[in-house]
This record gives sequence, structure tokens and C-alpha cells, in this order.
Amino acid sequence: MASISSSPLSLSFNVSFNFNTSSSLLYPLSQKQHQPSKNRKPKYHQISCTSNDTNQNSPKEQEQKPSPRRNVLIGIGGLYGATTLTNNNSLAFGAPVPIPDLTACKVPTHLPENLPQISCCPPFSTDIIDFKFPTFKKLRVRPAAQLVNDDNFAKYNKALELMKALPDDDPRSFTQQANIHCAYCVGGYTQEGYPGLELSVHKSWLFLPFHRWYLYFYERILGSLINDPTFAIPFWNFDAPDGMQIPSIYTKPNSSLYDCKRDPKHQPPTLIDLAFNRNNPNPNPSVETNLSTMYNTMFSNGATSIQFHGSPYRAGDQPDPGAGSIENSPHNPIHVWCGDPGQPNREDMGHFYSSGRDPLFYALHANVDRLWSIWKTLGGKRKDPNDDDWLETSFLFYDENKNLVKVKVKDGLDERKLGYCYQDVDIPWINSKPKPASRRVQSKGKLLTPRKFVDKFPIVLDSVVSTIVKRPQKSRSSKEKEDEEEILVIDGIEFDSNIEVKFDVIVNDEDDKVIGVGNTEFAGTFVSLLHGHNHENNKKEKKKNTVTCLRLGLTNLLEDLKADDDDSIVVTLIPRYGDGVKISGIKIEFEN
Repeated sequence: MASISSSPLSLSFNVSFNFNTSSSLLYPLSQKQHQPSKNRKPKYHQISCTSNDTNQNSPKEQEQKPSPRRNVLIGIGGLYGATTLTNNNSLAFGAPVPIPDLTACKVPTHLPENLPQISCCPPFSTDIIDFKFPTFKKLRVRPAAQLVNDDNFAKYNKALELMKALPDDDPRSFTQQANIHCAYCVGGYTQEGYPGLELSVHKSWLFLPFHRWYLYFYERILGSLINDPTFAIPFWNFDAPDGMQIPSIYTKPNSSLYDCKRDPKHQPPTLIDLAFNRNNPNPNPSVETNLSTMYNTMFSNGATSIQFHGSPYRAGDQPDPGAGSIENSPHNPIHVWCGDPGQPNREDMGHFYSSGRDPLFYALHANVDRLWSIWKTLGGKRKDPNDDDWLETSFLFYDENKNLVKVKVKDGLDERKLGYCYQDVDIPWINSKPKPASRRVQSKGKLLTPRKFVDKFPIVLDSVVSTIVKRPQKSRSSKEKEDEEEILVIDGIEFDSNIEVKFDVIVNDEDDKVIGVGNTEFAGTFVSLLHGHNHENNKKEKKKNTVTCLRLGLTNLLEDLKADDDDSIVVTLIPRYGDGVKISGIKIEFEN
């Protein structure tokens, strides 16, 4: 089986500590010291960042080949060790996530209590055809939304008006287009062959390919309704200054592109905040910090395939193994920023069940799709996974002729083969690398902000906490850095899926109150939308929390902080919103 990575050595040190969680010590910043057979009962298993095998092969196969990633679970205060070498995925057997079981599509049972019972299930069909590449005379060009002319706007407005006028039970209708996202994202579907096991396309490596196919069929249906095969949907160019507000074509109240359920405070000309904190909104978001966010997403935290795309997600896995950098930020904060806080669940964009009801959703995802294409041109290890379990994963969509079509991830990797491309616009974030805070240079490691240090996991993240994480290797050569990225993993992030969550992660700072997205010390952020998963394997089983992880790049960060020769780093977690979030541990991995 093809592999996402191929490191020659993989050792997993599982360490158990029993320290006092409640200690409030002020540590100095001194890094120098420190498809199974259907006749067999399926086994559900949770794959998260603790996994040391991105291939998820059978136990026998794992004994015969080294795991492709090496990682060390790190203790606190420079203490770490190893017990037995174990395989965390003994139940795993590699296979692509199967198509959804349409016969088992159901009303999600764990959406917020204030919602009426809803069904995201599409019209049912037993006739499934395989996808065939389209024929076309020229590529459809998706324009930047802020540059759309009157003619293009009129076409989109008319096409969407016709789509919204279709009967709700027509699979091409706007209602059903919105339901697609609801079904795949809030527990409407289960994996075929795994009764009761939810299928979800978020927080995993399925995020980008699913949404590419989703937009492809949405666009094809719209074009067919106005008999225009050249019609292309616009993209929200939020990664460039000219596009950092809701595009005006979506704000005309009498147009079919308008949605009244958006945050009234975030209408044009309000600048978008790609690091949006709903509990403490920045009154003056800046172009510069938005560009720094994009740089972190595409470079610092997008240096490898698994970082950018998200964690592997295979047949029989529980959902949400770990989001990629682009899904986590800026995608998730934009959803929250757009949603209406006056609605019970920040509808429409602020909850997965309703986000597809806002036409702006499709412009957001068109730009995410564009950024995926750009990412593959940035060099280094930025290549799509070559793992068969990813490439062979399938989805089901209705096309413009009401045919139920099965598509595969591998057929959607080149957008030009699907008949479209993007308007060429400037990419200013390429030159927006964050800079170290000047205080660090002046203080040379003196800790300026008192905080609680923890030396035991798991923890409940109810206040700002720091921990000292020992690095498995320091002073790496240029060749070693080129071969493998040093990755910080925040593991076992557990929370109720019916709450919004955000926390920031900073490294080797002296004053956490002044560190922001534009500083090198800002390693990244974790953001989760309201999504209300089903998470039931049978009717008697109680709802399970979301359990996922966060992966952040360290290689360039430590170089820029002149900490590459340090034995350990100080990691600080800053909760922004979301109660009861648990963290099971923090570790450092090397990935290629």
C-alpha cells in the first residue's frame, strides 16, 4: 500500500506520570536545562494523533515493516522515559472509508435541544453510476468575488433563483444542496458495512476532497439551470486585502445570494478577522494579521501532507481524528465570524447543519479549494497523500441530470481535469512571515507573565497553562530538517460537540498577553464549530464527546526564535471559549 510518509525509524514511548495537576509554579524560561468482511462484526477504533502508523495496516503487516513516523510522548520539566514499545492501532486494518449507507440515513439525534427535528437525508436511489470525466471546450474560470462584473452576477443570481425554486425533494434543489453538507457533517450518514458508525468529512484528510466534489456538482447544476456550461461560481478572496470583507454581491437583500442570518456587525466594509475570537472580538482586525494567519496555514503549519490535509481517516475509524491546517484556520474562524450571534446556534454559517443554507458558504469553500491548489505549488513536502486509503475513498452526489454518482478522491486531485480553474490574482501572504516579539530579544528568556505550570495530563483547559516539553532531538542538520518536520501535537482534545471551542498555542513566550498571530511565538490555534455529532454505535450507547488533535509546525519557529539548540520548549495553551475541554497530552513528532 502506498504511504503518506516513509521514515526509516518509528519508536513510540508511552509514558505515565503522576504529578500534582493543581500546582501553580512560576518556571523560568530556560530551555537549555530542561472493508472488513461483512460476515465479521466490525470493530470500531479511534485513530488520533497518538497513532504511530499512518498506514493503519493489519497487525501482521505492522510487525513486518517499521512505522512511518517517530514520536515521543513528552513529560514535564525535562522528565521523560519509555516503558514498552507498543502498537497503538492493533485493531486497525487499512481500507478506504466506504460510501455512506443511504438506507440508514437518519435524523441526527444529538443536535442542540433548541432545534426542531430535522432531516438531512437526500432523495433515495438504488441506481448509482460511476463518475466519468467531463468533456469541455474550455475551462470554466472561477472569478474572485470582489471582481465579479454585472453580467456574471446576473447569471449567478438567476441560476440560484432557479435552484431555490425547485421542489425541495428534487436532488438539485438548494434545500438538498444544503442537506448534503448536513448529512455528511452532523451524523446523518453511517459508513456502509459499519452499522451505527458515523461518517464525517470534517477534522480529517477527507475535508478538502469532499468539498471540492461538493462544489463541482453544485456548480454543474447551476450552469445547467441557465443552460450555460461556462458558468463558474466565484470565490471569496479573503486571503488578499481587496477581498477581506463579505463580497458585495452577497449583501444585496433582494438577490438570491443574500442570507439574512449573518452577523450584522460584520457587514461590509467591516474587515474580516481570520483569527476571530467570538468572546473577545478584535475591534480593529488588520490586513497584516490576516496575512500572517494565511502564512502560518500555508507554510508553518502546512509543511507536510498530514499537517495541511488532516489526519488519516479509514474504514471503521471513529470520526474527527484531526483537522488539517486550512480547515482549522482560517476556515473554522470564518464560519464563526459569519454566523449570526442572534440565532440560537449562530445559524446559518456558525453551525454545520445550517451552513450550506448561506450562498456565502460556497464562495468560502471555493477559496479553500483554490488555496489547496496553490499549496501544491509552494514546494518542499507539500504534496497530496499517496495513500490508497485516501485515494480510493468515495462519496455520493446527485448531478445536474438527477443521477446519483459515485466519485473517488483520486479523480478530483486536478481541478483542470474537472473543467475549471481560478482567476489569477495576487498572493500577498507569501511575504507575511511572522516575526519574533521584540521582548524576547530584550529579556533573553525572562518570564514576564505569571502563569500556572502543569506537570500532569490529562488536564481540563479552564485557564492559561504552560508546560515544559522535552525535544526528542535538538540541533538537527539542514538535511534532517529537509527530510522531516518537527511537529508539536496537542493530543486527545476532548469536548462536547454541541459547544464551540477555541484555544491558542504559543511557544517560548515571555508575555502571553502580548503575543499575537503576527509573532513567531504564536504557533497556532484550535477552533471547532458547533456540529452536534451523532456518535452512537447502537441505541443503548450514550453520546460520545468529540476527541481529536492539533498538529503545529516547530521547525521554522524554533529557528526563528534561535531555540534550535535548546533541549526543551515551553508550550502555553490559552483558552478563548468552550467549557470543559480536556487535553490528554502534548508530544513532539517528526514527519516527512
